[in-house]
Amino acid sequence: MKKYLQVCTLLFILFLYTSCRQNKTESGGIIIHSKTEDVITSYGPQWISRNIIQDRKNNIWIATFTGIFRYDGKSFTNITSKVISTRFFSLLEDRNGNLWFGSIGSGVYYYDGKTFQNFTIKEGLLNNEVTSIYEDKKGNIWFGVSGGASRYDGKSFRNYIIDGNSMNEDRTGKTFPNRRPYEVNSIIEDKNGKFWFATRGNTFIYDGKTFSVFTHNDKPFKNVRSLIEDKKGNIWLGGFDGLWCYDGNTFISFTKNFVGYILEDKQGNIWTSSQRNNSQVWALFRYDGKSLSDKKPTISEIKSGGNGLFGILEARDGNIWFGSMNGVYRYDGKTVTDFKNKESQK
Repeated sequence: MKKYLQVCTLLFILFLYTSCRQNKTESGGIIIHSKTEDVITSYGPQWISRNIIQDRKNNIWIATFTGIFRYDGKSFTNITSKVISTRFFSLLEDRNGNLWFGSIGSGVYYYDGKTFQNFTIKEGLLNNEVTSIYEDKKGNIWFGVSGGASRYDGKSFRNYIIDGNSMNEDRTGKTFPNRRPYEVNSIIEDKNGKFWFATRGNTFIYDGKTFSVFTHNDKPFKNVRSLIEDKKGNIWLGGFDGLWCYDGNTFISFTKNFVGYILEDKQGNIWTSSQRNNSQVWALFRYDGKSLSDKKPTISEIKSGGNGLFGILEARDGNIWFGSMNGVYRYDGKTVTDFKNKESQK
């Protein structure tokens, strides 16, 4: 009898522990509590680092295949390593200061600074591979996923499915448990309120009612990895066909090399992570903003990145951060610093 009571007590304690750590909200999504689970280190991520942002408190956040890292200017904290085991790909700070982390295979995590809330296909997300996150002017959160995109209004999801060369809204509640042929790599809303979707297939423009394929000389822009709108309202596209700029009427091609990510800095310079000429080697390039109207703008190679460079961030102090296959780098205008260990930061 005594042994039976001990077992029951142990089971009850385990129940309380798991109940405190995970529970489901009325709006859906598993809540995961994280209080003292953070892992603080003097060095940054050691592996694939896909995207980087800076929050309103000036912390740097990095989505990596080994967790979500936060850098406060002194040390790195892996805030997910003890509570979530997944590969992270995308991230966003919304207008309310909350954070969203997109994963490969585990959906998206909403983080309010204390707890994580996980949204997957069970809650209506189209697919659990989340390769891009974007907040529109109305405050809706868009998720680029494998097979299309999901829009979240704070209560429910509306899904948009890629079907071959077309993209359309789905109102049947369909979701995809497995990987689909075309993921959405980048989403932006332009100055006119139209949405652009860069996918492994076509690039689409959505006016709120209809999706159309974006073309040049009747040829679709395919396998575009990054989209931005610059300060002048020009649309930049980077991908398999290189780097392009579109001002609403004319197209300019700046390189035919594969381009992964694009950033416009405060001075109007354009930064890309892309392949070198006739090479599989990637590098970080800066296109001088003052010479972008020239046929041959001034281009500087800042850093070679081996077989892959990824997301680019300009921090408020002017430093340029970029991800790689082996962690993150920071460029201060003179020196490139990596954060894989203490010695490399000196």
